[in-house]
Amino acid sequence: MTPAIKKKFRVAPVPDECKGCGRCVSACPKKLLKLGSKLNFMGVPYAEYAGEGCIGCGACYYTCPEPGAITIYEITED
Repeated sequence: MTPAIKKKFRVAPVPDECKGCGRCVSACPKKLLKLGSKLNFMGVPYAEYAGEGCIGCGACYYTCPEPGAITIYEITED
């Protein structure tokens, strides 16, 4: 039996698309997102990836009301 390959992911919030609602922050089961102290062009704090260990569940992506504000990438090791 071959061992399961554990995939790694990373969340990439897009500052200029983020409206600062914080839904993604609340939805993340690993608590890897936060509203930062920097402001985007609309003057609101935007979501930032604040750690390692994203499981790629998509909770942040699916709860976000703004299309294009969050992207989840699978990290591939070469």
